[in-house]
Amino acid sequence: MATDIDFVEFVMDQIESDKEISYRKMFGEYALYCNGKVVGLICDNQLFIKITVAGKKIVGDISEASPYPGAKASFLIEDQIDDGEWLSKLIELTEQELPKPKPKKKKK
Repeated sequence: MATDIDFVEFVMDQIESDKEISYRKMFGEYALYCNGKVVGLICDNQLFIKITVAGKKIVGDISEASPYPGAKASFLIEDQIDDGEWLSKLIELTEQELPKPKPKKKKK
């Protein structure tokens, strides 16, 4: 089941950040970016945020699940999705801990 754009826009409306927050459609689902880094995925109308050490400190008792078969486990954000301040902080902490994306190689 693909994600509805209405759900993606709902998630985006919850995020309050001075950082660049965006999303990109990929294979019927969406990647969530913060400052050009993939911080999470939106799959089957569910929000998954990458697991980081800093993230573990603020999430408390939260479920971990794979966004799709074969993927690494992520934080599954359910009830907390309505808490924009908390969600924004989690996304910013996640972005700070992730490495910069590798530059794309030019095609020959």
